[in-house]
Amino acid sequence: MSEIHKNPTYIAEVLTEALPYIKRFSGKTIVIKYGGNAMFNNQLKSSFARDVVLMKLVGMNPVLVHGGGPQIGKLLEKLGKKTEFIDGMRVTDNETMDIVEMVLGGLVNKEIVNLINRHGGNAVGLSGKDGGLIRAKKMIFKQHNPKLETSDIIDMGHVGEVDSIKTAVVDLLIKSDFIPVIAPIGVDETGQSYNINADLVAGKMAEVLHAEKLIMLTNTSGLLDAEGNVLTGLSTEEVDSLIQKGVINGGMLPKIRSALNAVREGVKSSHIIDGRVEHAVLLEILTDVGVGTLLQGHND
Repeated sequence: MSEIHKNPTYIAEVLTEALPYIKRFSGKTIVIKYGGNAMFNNQLKSSFARDVVLMKLVGMNPVLVHGGGPQIGKLLEKLGKKTEFIDGMRVTDNETMDIVEMVLGGLVNKEIVNLINRHGGNAVGLSGKDGGLIRAKKMIFKQHNPKLETSDIIDMGHVGEVDSIKTAVVDLLIKSDFIPVIAPIGVDETGQSYNINADLVAGKMAEVLHAEKLIMLTNTSGLLDAEGNVLTGLSTEEVDSLIQKGVINGGMLPKIRSALNAVREGVKSSHIIDGRVEHAVLLEILTDVGVGTLLQGHND
């Protein structure tokens, strides 16, 4: 039996707890990086879509940026195309870039749009090419050579970083009550396409949209200390210290850096939350408890 049926006042208590947050965040933009298990488990996919639709219905402005690395890898494998990774980044030649665009801008993007629309929302899919949204530049990747005590510059192909973001098309969609769903593909001044890390795009998007929050879904409980406890309510200074001490490392480092940069550039708070928990987004935004790590800006 559900908690609601065991305790008839439970639903009222939940709504009462949520009301101040709904009032506080109504009209505010919240950028969500969608990835991890939440993109593959059908139950989690449905709960995420309902969260986003509800956010829009109560007056918030969700903007989604999605990843798609596993889907890209699966198609490359089907096509017999070998993939090389350097420090967790996919080397992207011309042929691979075509597949990246097809998977991210087509298959994955439209699946998310369809998912949200089936749950009552009005989502519109974009890539960074649409409306000149994301201007990219080639990522210069340096790898330390211990033998020569120098850093070698490695050509990663069409791996890019954000040069600038032009928000006109996203602003228009928000004002028209649509939910933008953005694939992390950018283009440079010559028209060359680049694959950009979705965490990085989400962070930059939150900055330029002057978002209230940046939320990143992950496959962990959040940022953990050496004993495995979730760290939350952290200031930018505390995060810097944790990075220096090596507590934050590996795959969590780029997420934390994007989250950290966002709050430094005016985003009120960044959240790294457990996407394996149903309705994780609503739990983080509309309850006192939350389900992950909160990084606070100076204005919070």
